[in-house]
Amino acid sequence: MGQPLLTLRGLTKAYPGVVANDDVSFEIGEGEIHALLGENGAGKSTLVKMIYGLVKPDAGAMTLRGQAFAPSQPAEARRAGVAMVFQHFSLFDALSVAENVALGMENSPRTRDLARQIRDVSEAYGLPLDPFRVVGTLSAGERQRVEIIRCLLQDPKLLIMDEPTSVLTPQEVTILFETLRKLRSEGTSILYISHKLEEIRALCDTATILRLGKRVATCTPAETTARALAEMMVGASFATPKARATTPGDVLLEVKALSLPAPGAFGTPLRDVSLQLRAGEVLGIGGVAGNGQDELLAALSGERLAPRGSVLLKGRDISRDGPVARRGQGLLSGPEERLGHAAAPNMSLVENGVLTAARRAGLVRRGFIDWRAAGAFADTVIKRFDVRTPSAQTAARALSGGNLQKFVIGREIVQDPDVLVVNQPTWGVDAAAAAAIRQALLDLAADGTGILVISQDLDELMEISDRFAALNEGRLSEARPVADLSIEKIGLMMGGAHDMEVAHETA
Repeated sequence: MGQPLLTLRGLTKAYPGVVANDDVSFEIGEGEIHALLGENGAGKSTLVKMIYGLVKPDAGAMTLRGQAFAPSQPAEARRAGVAMVFQHFSLFDALSVAENVALGMENSPRTRDLARQIRDVSEAYGLPLDPFRVVGTLSAGERQRVEIIRCLLQDPKLLIMDEPTSVLTPQEVTILFETLRKLRSEGTSILYISHKLEEIRALCDTATILRLGKRVATCTPAETTARALAEMMVGASFATPKARATTPGDVLLEVKALSLPAPGAFGTPLRDVSLQLRAGEVLGIGGVAGNGQDELLAALSGERLAPRGSVLLKGRDISRDGPVARRGQGLLSGPEERLGHAAAPNMSLVENGVLTAARRAGLVRRGFIDWRAAGAFADTVIKRFDVRTPSAQTAARALSGGNLQKFVIGREIVQDPDVLVVNQPTWGVDAAAAAAIRQALLDLAADGTGILVISQDLDELMEISDRFAALNEGRLSEARPVADLSIEKIGLMMGGAHDMEVAHETA
């Protein structure tokens, strides 16, 4: 590592009722990949927002290459050499790669010249891109390449990456890591945020750990176990999820030849999807983002009714039933998009509890909401799933992403469903919270619930699933016992190698 590139001294930021960052100090060296770790609500997002000029600190100071650094907006941070790849892509589907890149530049060159620059940089860093491809036709991994190339064209000295592998296959993660190591060798520093601790250990030179807004440790990840890192983040030990020995029972959910048109120009149609889910079983469905996960959940929850095929719940055809009717019969769901889909941003947690649990949890009596019962229901979810919030009356948008995720998944689990369909149940949550959610799903399955987990986290699927199927371009592979599969085989299935003999030969 070279001399410090970015130095933080005593950064403090408070909001009403919470201190997000409390006297945080550390350094990022030149040519260093530096991890920023912490559980949900630890202050990571606020800290990087101060570095990127989105938030002004209440106290403390920063220096960049020895010079005072206090960006008042992202454009100022970018001019100083700081770039950021956000967890949620900020791209326009209807525009080309080059047009999206141009939107992020203050003085973009002519399209022909920009296209040449995109090709040159993308090929130099092993991230090939066609500058004239429409973004809506790109895979999640290719979209991330657009974000990275857009940053690299700024020749950044510091690249901030927030959960960069959350939508990538194992093969794409390998390519990304090669790119980041190349950047490091050229002197670029990288501030890397991720909840995937084995990735941190494999990639990062140094890790700074935040807990409750304070820096509690700095360590070398390669010399520290993933469990030790996780326990430093939460300040306590936690148990690894364990399934109780059970035998799958009768078929609870059966889908036969389900086909559903794409919801829009850039959506994914479902093509002849069939599956069975038994009582007490966890069926894992993996796939790269954008291969029909949202569409599958919408078809199973009743948000969209499929014109072809059928959905049977406990032997009864519910194909024409909407979400309320399906919930009443015991099929509950949790979508991937927590803010805006799973939860109404401006509603309190109590009100968001009522949205899905009104009848099943007995929160409505004689046509009126029983607010006392609704408050007790929300408090139960908050306590059981350790949701960090000032109160149940707090608006959903005021919670950190991970804490809101714990609430919206916990809200469904507490209702004791017959079948639970969840998409990305531990997306954006820390290791301890992820372990708690996975254990709750396993306990629910042990009590006889059939659980269908759609996830891009292969470690998660391997840990909790009994059987696995891959979703690729709207088609679902045959479900196979997880015990017969490796991470590599699952990665190939997600990429479209549904024939396991072909996958084995390719591996």
